[in-house]
Amino acid sequence: MQQRLYPVGQQDFPSIINEGKIYVDKTMYALDIIITSKYNFLSKPRRFGKSLFISTLESIFKGQKELFKGLYIYDKWAFEEYPVIRISFSNIGYRTMGLQQAISNELTNIAGNNEIYIQSHAQDVGNMFLELIKKMHKKYEKEVVILLDEYDKPIIDYLDKESLHEALENRKVMKTFYSILKDAEPHLKLVFITGVSKFTKVSIFSDLNNLTDLTMHPSFNEICGISQKELEANFVEELELYDKEKIKEWYNGYRWDMDGDTVYNPFSLLSFFHNKGKFQNFWYTSGTPSFLMKMCRQNHFYKFDEVSIHTADVGNFDIENLKIIPVLFQTGYLTIIKEDILNSYVLSFPNIEVRESYLRNLADTYINSDVISATNILQDLLKSLYSHDEELLKSAINQAFAHIPYSLWMEEKEKFYHALVHLLFSLLGVYIFSEVQTQKGRADAVIIYEDQIFCLEFKLDKSAEEAIQQIESKAYTERFQNSGKPIHHIGINFISEQREVDDLIWEKVR
Repeated sequence: MQQRLYPVGQQDFPSIINEGKIYVDKTMYALDIIITSKYNFLSKPRRFGKSLFISTLESIFKGQKELFKGLYIYDKWAFEEYPVIRISFSNIGYRTMGLQQAISNELTNIAGNNEIYIQSHAQDVGNMFLELIKKMHKKYEKEVVILLDEYDKPIIDYLDKESLHEALENRKVMKTFYSILKDAEPHLKLVFITGVSKFTKVSIFSDLNNLTDLTMHPSFNEICGISQKELEANFVEELELYDKEKIKEWYNGYRWDMDGDTVYNPFSLLSFFHNKGKFQNFWYTSGTPSFLMKMCRQNHFYKFDEVSIHTADVGNFDIENLKIIPVLFQTGYLTIIKEDILNSYVLSFPNIEVRESYLRNLADTYINSDVISATNILQDLLKSLYSHDEELLKSAINQAFAHIPYSLWMEEKEKFYHALVHLLFSLLGVYIFSEVQTQKGRADAVIIYEDQIFCLEFKLDKSAEEAIQQIESKAYTERFQNSGKPIHHIGINFISEQREVDDLIWEKVR
């Protein structure tokens, strides 16, 4: 295959085009938005191309027609130049100087770049913003385009309980900032705002009641991400080399409209091609809000394949009363797989990559260690199965519990124990075949690895012998008896007071 250039992590449209890198054409959505709606909001998970779409809009309104040759919009738009105010809230320094000062500095810099002087006080970011818009309109005699990226970052970064006061304060600042957009309408050509979430109740957008939410609009299901059709049109050579069904299992599956097609995470897909077809987790390395995993741990939200949520609740993001399922949906950990007769969505992990990311992030949150991670423990678990090493298996499980604060463990030790064990062996199931459901009950873990069958049953404050008896009485491995594969029964008992395995029985039954 001739070398192709993939814009992994790149968010600047002109650079991608000028460097000859692959660009999946989204300009048909840009044209639709420009023509039909003035005020627009789009929520999508991280790494989904929101910033690239913002950059594409900016190039359109800067009149850079030459960049769009061969793209959908090229001969359908006049490419007149308009004044543009573009702000990315992840890059304005609000953590070091505070949000109000950071916005003030950004507006001052934009004014300076346009040789405009702002008279409004620096502590009044709303009036500064309005003054800048009016003066840019007057100077260029064209309506102003407003492009605001990652608007919610100054709130999401402070959703831990200890920092919630900062989130609430930042919400007030942002509400003041956005409140002027409605009155600025005569001076505006387009407003386009992106983020991961949309806040409810005392919303920062409450004064902007004419905001069109494109997030779950049927016409914009594929505005971000890469559809199957786009994959097959833009990556013909790659699909001849790599297993396209496996690519789909790992990186596809996201959907925001029940009747829409599923899409691929563009960052993960491009990273996969850039890494010459090596299947690995790219989502995990791009960061997860710590507050989210803490919420999931506190509520022991670890064991699910399908969860239901009323269609009216998927957009719920009230920072003073966060609900886990809407947050997991909006951050991309869950996606719509079907709709039931009660007007509810059924949600699940979109693909292998996200499932592994969730389980690994949550396992690390339970383990609570700067020294050892779920990945280290998984490696030891696999080694123990490969080498039939009872002591290594016992040690790996004990390591998982060694760093949990005693007070936290004692509050709910049984729930904590079952959650962490489930997480670790569910993670193993990402890499090797793992099946827990049998005809006569649910084993804790039945794993096929190195062409052998391992059935594990865990007990808390009981005995390993009782665990072995349950495996046998429930006939957890009966369906494998004619497989010709060696079968191992492993009973494990964990003592809560010592937080360690005190007894382990490993029987090779065939």
